Amino acid sequence: MAGRRVVSLVPSLTEAVAVSAPGTLVGATDWCTHPAGLDVVRVRGTKNPDVERIVALAPDLVVANEEENREPDLAALRAAGLEVLVTEVRTLEQAFAELARVLTACGAAARPEWLAAAEAAWREVRPGSRARRAVVPVWRRPWMVLGRETFAGDLLARLGVANVYAGHAERYPRVPLAELHESGAELVVLPDEPYAFGADDGPEAFPAMAAAPVSGRHLTWYGPSLAEAPGVLGAALRAA
Repeated sequence: MAGRRVVSLVPSLTEAVAVSAPGTLVGATDWCTHPAGLDVVRVRGTKNPDVERIVALAPDLVVANEEENREPDLAALRAAGLEVLVTEVRTLEQAFAELARVLTACGAAARPEWLAAAEAAWREVRPGSRARRAVVPVWRRPWMVLGRETFAGDLLARLGVANVYAGHAERYPRVPLAELHESGAELVVLPDEPYAFGADDGPEAFPAMAAAPVSGRHLTWYGPSLAEAPGVLGAALRAA
């Protein structure tokens, strides 16, 4: 599959493809910030890709995700004759499997070292004897939190954090702040994306809980950052 032309509509997959199959990417979204200095055509956002520009790039493959990208946009790309590979990533195991599938489809010459390192790093994770009950906001105004079957929730569970909304009917439910306060959580985990929570934006809304600002890239991206994620996230959680 030498000379493959790929457009990625998923920031974490963009990074994975760029470092594992150099020269393959010809287009990526405006949100694809890694690796730094990536020089490809930008095709707007994950939710509003410029279909005409993507088609004009004549890619052999468009890489997408069932959560990050909208089906009408993917259908339009297929209707234009493009091959679209849609990933589903709701657990760490799925992430590893889908990364291998994407990289093979993109023509990566061999299984990358970072993927083996990530698998090894997560095999070493041993959660504590008692899980810490937590709420994990991903948006503010309105408040939205992690619910059922999320990749980030699976990573946190492996690190000893029990999401109190893991059994919710929705994957990203809107929950009033007063209800979050009464959820029984002892910890609030605040990633800096998609909403940019930080030390001065978020913890003040949960005065009765320990607050753990964390790297959104390490919590929500499935790519080379997975090798560092256990250490980075573990340190942030311990500091809380």
